[in-house]
Amino acid sequence: QVQLVESGGGLVQPGGSLRLSCAASRSIGSFDVMGWYRQAPGNQRELVARVTRGGSTNYPDSVKGRFTISRDNAKDTLYLQMNSLKPEDTAVYYCKVLFTGRVYWGQGTQVTVSS
Repeated sequence: QVQLVESGGGLVQPGGSLRLSCAASRSIGSFDVMGWYRQAPGNQRELVARVTRGGSTNYPDSVKGRFTISRDNAKDTLYLQMNSLKPEDTAVYYCKVLFTGRVYWGQGTQVTVSS
């Protein structure tokens, strides 16, 4: 079993920054893939950023150059640095991991970008 707890969401003005955190209940070095997803009202959940155990990352074009995913194995925490935020980035952001063939999700953290 894996528990994931996200934090760091909130209200930010367009152009601002936020850093999300996802704390895991076990060593993240054992996870095959870790990622951030988001879901806005009326939309499907979509990938925001992903990092493999080997350190490979990928981002959709919508966030490339603005968002950065990183992991701190010593703290068992995944991060998402979000810069130059836009109103369309407003969503609930979820942490997801793939471990021993199973998928685990966090409870989500709300990000609202508005003036």
